[in-house]
Amino acid sequence: MIRFMRQPPSRPPEWQERLGLRLFHALAPRLPETRVLSAPAELLPYENLSVPRQLGVGALSATWYPAYLTPRGAVLLLHPWTARGRAYFHRRGRIPALRAAGYHVLTVDFPGFGGSGRPLGFYDRAVEDALKQLDRMSEGLDLFVWGVSSGGYWAHAVLARTDQVAGAMFEDVSPHLLEWSWRAAPWGRPAYLFFRRVLPDAYRYLDARLHARAFNLGAVTYISGALDEVVRPEDTRALAECAGGAHSIVQGAGHLASIKIANRAVIRTALETLERAAENSSTAVLEPDGAGGEDSQISAVG
Repeated sequence: MIRFMRQPPSRPPEWQERLGLRLFHALAPRLPETRVLSAPAELLPYENLSVPRQLGVGALSATWYPAYLTPRGAVLLLHPWTARGRAYFHRRGRIPALRAAGYHVLTVDFPGFGGSGRPLGFYDRAVEDALKQLDRMSEGLDLFVWGVSSGGYWAHAVLARTDQVAGAMFEDVSPHLLEWSWRAAPWGRPAYLFFRRVLPDAYRYLDARLHARAFNLGAVTYISGALDEVVRPEDTRALAECAGGAHSIVQGAGHLASIKIANRAVIRTALETLERAAENSSTAVLEPDGAGGEDSQISAVG
């Protein structure tokens, strides 16, 4: 099956983006304040740094983890909507596995998290800033993105407008922020309807499916849990189909739980995706890895 490239949605007018961000913050899950958490000693060597931003006050707090072996690529890890920010990746083994496979790793705090400055504009701007930093530090190596939940969601708009990223791995990513909110926080449904009707350009821009159709990646894989009630298996299949990518459903897993109960399988899938992406990078039209077929199932073992 051939997937023809499409033009991604244009960025909405500034007033829609600013108002949309205010509504998003008003409706987003409240997170407890958490002090900035340093990486543990077992992740040494690493370097904390500040990433300049194209918009907003202050920089993005980040940590650079050099590859253990001769480097073959560099990976940007994008955290979910949790109070720990980039410290979310201190656990579950993604960073050590990537470094052992020869990848440099960059983690960043989204605006408003950790030590990063406050948000101004949609969070895809921060993803773009972080990718520029990754490119500066990687010295011509292949670039990759591994995004979890909201981190992967905001990466979609950026990956749709660049051909500098070879491949991507996504966990628990919703096709649309407000569709996720509709199920996760039904009390806000009048506000979601207001958003859709009053801010139509912003609403369209937030549709990850439209961005996924414009991807030019060597490979991309989506993973989610069979028991996830807000990012449902059918959502994962739809995004994978739009992106021309593969998808796997982890049995027995809820939201953000796939990496917990099928840790080795998820990490193995990610490494295989990056390797396949490097082999196929710069391909303008992709043949889907597994979209449109039956689910690739991952058991809760490993």
